Amino acid sequence: MNIQPQPQRSIPLNTRITSVPKSATLAINEKSKQLQLEGRDIIRLGLGQSPFPVPDSMVAHLQDYAAAKDYMAVQGYLPLREAIAGYLARSEGLDVDASHIIVGPGSKELFFGLQMALDCDLVLPAPSWVSYDPQARLLARSVHWLPCRAQDGWKLTPATLEKHCEQNKGRRQLLILNSPNNPSGACFSEQELKDLAQVASRYDVIVLSDEIYSELHYTGEHVSMARFYPKGTIVSNGISKWAGAGGWRLGFLAIPDSLKPVLDNMITIASETYTSVSAPIQMASIGAFEGSNEIVDYIRACRRIMRGVGLNFSAMLRDNGIDTVDPQGGFYCLGDFSTHREKFLQHGINNAEKMCQSILDATGVALLPGADFGLRQGFFVRFAFVDIDGHALLNRVLDDPSTMIDSHTVELQRSFEAARRLGDWLRGL
Repeated sequence: MNIQPQPQRSIPLNTRITSVPKSATLAINEKSKQLQLEGRDIIRLGLGQSPFPVPDSMVAHLQDYAAAKDYMAVQGYLPLREAIAGYLARSEGLDVDASHIIVGPGSKELFFGLQMALDCDLVLPAPSWVSYDPQARLLARSVHWLPCRAQDGWKLTPATLEKHCEQNKGRRQLLILNSPNNPSGACFSEQELKDLAQVASRYDVIVLSDEIYSELHYTGEHVSMARFYPKGTIVSNGISKWAGAGGWRLGFLAIPDSLKPVLDNMITIASETYTSVSAPIQMASIGAFEGSNEIVDYIRACRRIMRGVGLNFSAMLRDNGIDTVDPQGGFYCLGDFSTHREKFLQHGINNAEKMCQSILDATGVALLPGADFGLRQGFFVRFAFVDIDGHALLNRVLDDPSTMIDSHTVELQRSFEAARRLGDWLRGL
C-alpha cells in the first residue's frame, strides 16, 4: 500500500499570545524545582512566595467550610466583601462600600480583567512587577515605561509623570503604582503620594494602587494613594503576601463610585470567565480581614522578620560588592552589579540575563534579571529574599517578640548564604 504523507496541519494560533513568554517568576520557580530534583543545591531567590504559613484560624475555617459547594455571587461573597470594606476603613482610612468591591481568583486575574474592562494605555514605572506589561500586550494595549532612579529610591517622581502626561495629552491612561514595591522594596510616603495624586488628577489618569504588600511595610506606615485621589484610584489587595496564602488565589479590587462602569464591565468579564472564587476559600478568608488579635500578632511578627531579613540582606550584598537601596517593605530589593561591568564583558557576559544564568550555573543562586521588570539596560537583578525557614522563625517570634533578627539568625541562613556565594563568584571572576 502506498501511503501518501499528509500535509502538515496549519494551526491558527493567536500570534499575540505566542509572542508573550511564560511569566518570568513562575518560570524561574519551575526551573529551580527541576534543578533541585536533579540534585543541585539551589537557593531560590526568584519567586516571591511568602515564606510564612497561613494563619491557623484561616486553615481551621477552611476545614470547617470545605463542604460549601454552591456558586458564590460573581462579585464575591457579601460577608467577605463587607469584611474587606471594614479592613480598608481600619487600615487605610478609606470609606468603601461592599458594593464597590469585586473579589477574584488572585490579583493577577483581576489586573487582566481591569485592563480588558478599560480602553487605556498602560503606564508603568520602571521597574515594575513582571506581569503588568505582558498582560497589556496580550490585550494589544500600548505600554509606556517611565524611568525611575536609584537616587530617588526607585520611585516614580511627579515630574516624570507630568512630562509623560503632557506628551500624551488626549490619551486615556492607566497608571499602576505598587507600594511596597516589587521588585525594589520601595514605599511611597504620604507627601510623595499627594504630589503624584495632583498630577494624576490634573490629567484624569486612572490609578491602580497595587497594595498586595501593604501589611509588610517595615514600619507599619503604609499609605494608600486612594486617600489623596479617591475619585480616580482603584485599590488592589489580597491574602497572598501578608497572609501567606498565595496558593489560595484570592484578591480584590475596591473601585470608587466615580468609576462604577469599570466595575460593571469587570463583573461581566468575571461572569463569562471564572464565574466566582471557590466558596470555601472566600468563606475561610473573612477572618484575614476582620483584624483579630491572632491576625494582628501574625502580621506584626511577619513584618518584623522581613524587616530584619531585608535590611541585613541588603547590607550584606553591599559588603559583597553589589549596590543596593535598602528596601522599606515586602520581600525584595534590587541589586546593581554595574561596577563589575568590565570584568563581565571579559567573560562574555554582556547583559543581566546572561549574568543571572552564569550565577545560577556557578553558584546555584536563582535570580531574575532587571529586564523582566522594565530595566532594559545595565546589570540589575531582583532578589526575593524568601528562602528562609519562615514557619520556625514565625513561631519563635510569636513566642518571644524580642527575638533578634539579624545575619546570625539560624532560620535566615539560606538567603544570607546567597549573598556570600555571590561575593565569592564576583571575586573569582
